[in-house]
Amino acid sequence: MAKRPLIRFENVTKRFGKVVAVDNVSLTVEEGEFFALLGPSGCGKTTLLRMLAGFETPTEGRILIDDEDVSTTPPNRRPVNMVFQSYAVFPHMSVADNVAYGLKVERVPTRERATRVEEALALVKLDGLGARKPDQLSGGQRQRVALARALVKRPRVLLLDEPLSALDAKLREAMRSELAQLQEKVGVTFLFVTHDQEEALAMASRCAVMNRGLIQQVATPSDLYEFPNSRFVADFIGQVNLFEGRLAVDEPGHAAVECEGVPIRFWLDHGVTGAADAAVWVALRPEKIELGHEAPAAVEGAPASANRARGVVRQMAYLGGSSVYEIEIEGGRMVKVERANQGRRGAEDFRPGAEVWIAWRADAPAVLLS
Repeated sequence: MAKRPLIRFENVTKRFGKVVAVDNVSLTVEEGEFFALLGPSGCGKTTLLRMLAGFETPTEGRILIDDEDVSTTPPNRRPVNMVFQSYAVFPHMSVADNVAYGLKVERVPTRERATRVEEALALVKLDGLGARKPDQLSGGQRQRVALARALVKRPRVLLLDEPLSALDAKLREAMRSELAQLQEKVGVTFLFVTHDQEEALAMASRCAVMNRGLIQQVATPSDLYEFPNSRFVADFIGQVNLFEGRLAVDEPGHAAVECEGVPIRFWLDHGVTGAADAAVWVALRPEKIELGHEAPAAVEGAPASANRARGVVRQMAYLGGSSVYEIEIEGGRMVKVERANQGRRGAEDFRPGAEVWIAWRADAPAVLLS
């Protein structure tokens, strides 16, 4: 059953003088989604979030929440609440008073206020900590206070601006899981901004990738990663090897790309529907490349002359669960390969200087026309 659109950006542009921060963006967020705005610093994602919150006004276009145009509605009259990167908790107030602050401003009766604060603290697993001050809490707990303070007002939409960036890596990973579970439990639409691709892929149900004020692609995390629509998206989301070439073969059941200076023919198990000899890019993820000391007997879905190359290991980075190798193939091109460390000594098999073969299946590469 399709969900109902809750937020709509319609041809929204935001200019600061001569700078176009957001450029004619149209975007729909469905009710109950965990939606991510993802992109490099300065791409316009935070400006888009601030316009939805009411802290900025669109130069052109309009913003609708539940079919109501809120483009010029003051922030306190919108059914949204925001969690800031810095948490913005009041250090002189107790945890309970921090959470109750918005309700107190709205003059919610004392008894109802206390009940809602208690419920909100339980929701973020801070039961029994209402009397503490923020400086008596860990970073993750202070982040939960900010979440409780936002959720206690029961907004239709919760906006999160880089909510985990101030946490250390281990805590950030734990909070990702907690945020996803919390969103599923409360059913509130979450719209969060991040430049961290891993964070967006781990939590969001859909993502919009932005660059220079424009939406580049809107898709599920898996489709962004496996089926990017441009070089920018392929390069921004995760690690990738990009090869510039020309479309040498394009049939309904297969295609081939040849790259100047690279002694490899890239064979795909599907057609591309591009013009003959069109300039294209091949995107190949490092973990989809097999690494071995011997030439592979066969590569699934490809003829014997394609999707394989001889090379030499030039660099190796040990990452614990996997190792990343930089392989110099014939012709001088460097190719990144990621290999899972399934055994405790597996990384030692491919030290710098080792002669190796790399190969990949015909369903591994993606061909990009732009």
